[in-house]
Amino acid sequence: MLPARLLVGSFVVALGLASATAQAQSPLGRMSIFKRLESDPNKTYPLQESHGPWLILAATFSGEDAEKQAQALIVELRRDFKLAAYRHEMVWDFSENIQGRGIDAYGRPKQMKHANYEKREEIAVLIGDFPTIDDPAAKKTLEEIRYAKPICLDPEQIAKTGQKTSQTFAGWRLASAQFMSGSAEKKRRGPLGKAFLTVNPLMPAEYFRPKGIDPLVERMNEPMEHSLLKCPGKYTVKVATFAGTMVSIPSEVEKIEKGEKHLRSRLEQAAMNAHNLTAALRAKGYEAYEFHDQEQSFVTVGSFQEVARPILDETGRPLADGKKQLYDEVRNVVSTFGTTTFDERGLAKQVAPRSLIGIQFDANPVPIEVPQRSIAAAYDQSRQARR
Repeated sequence: MLPARLLVGSFVVALGLASATAQAQSPLGRMSIFKRLESDPNKTYPLQESHGPWLILAATFSGEDAEKQAQALIVELRRDFKLAAYRHEMVWDFSENIQGRGIDAYGRPKQMKHANYEKREEIAVLIGDFPTIDDPAAKKTLEEIRYAKPICLDPEQIAKTGQKTSQTFAGWRLASAQFMSGSAEKKRRGPLGKAFLTVNPLMPAEYFRPKGIDPLVERMNEPMEHSLLKCPGKYTVKVATFAGTMVSIPSEVEKIEKGEKHLRSRLEQAAMNAHNLTAALRAKGYEAYEFHDQEQSFVTVGSFQEVARPILDETGRPLADGKKQLYDEVRNVVSTFGTTTFDERGLAKQVAPRSLIGIQFDANPVPIEVPQRSIAAAYDQSRQARR
């Protein structure tokens, strides 16, 4: 049995918790001339994942002198502007075929190639580290950098070294600033006037997808030995669902905390059913998990990286309608716990609802994505800890 105290802590008391948010670092502090920042010309300062999820792309360089000019800009941004500048090498390979629009004479997607390049190498100069796209320091720094005029990007200074500018689209940027329509303010911008905010390419893609589960829900599930959050797969099959209602009256919560009243909500019962059914399934050898949120609890079985594959025609190609079929191991879970089973020929037949320890399974188990923890929240917590 799940301890009543744990239920209260996980499902009720957590409702009253308010997470404190750290104040954003002052933009003036970020730009302060007193800020200590290493600017060793003999170091390259490569971009790392820890340099923030959001960065300012200040400039890119390509060509013969790209290395020297990128390094000069990084050092100057660090030394004179007190900005954490980094380099990141990028390779664009245009030699591979790409899928075009439409189909060829054989009904296959058109294969096309880029006309101008086979391979292009660039060095990006980026400024970090910003936790969010709307971080006040990011906005302030972006505005400052657009009007900055680093000496190393001055055409006359570059000419004195016998080099040509390697900044990507430098000529176009200069022309657009001088001749294209726009406000006087935009025309006053410097060689970094086209700088913009971008994501850190070294951060996991999951960070920039919709956020993970609510922190409250994460705390509710953390104590569970077989929490669905610990499932190693990307997908699982939901086999039992239990609806609940929330207890949120402060006076009732206080009485429950003091032990003066027992929690008798449907939410508690839903949680108990899910917990007990998970334990019973585990005892029978099934890979079962439980999950709880503010409205319901449910139980799942299995851990899968994929749940379905395309149905192929007689030539071995996917059907035009895109229909898919469940992998056998996934379909076995659906068949084992649902009211629809399949015989040796793959024909479906209906059976009575199934149950275990007096708890009934869903009539139609369905594959679902495993809820994910918030990578962004985890990054922000580690960032706060480093301060």
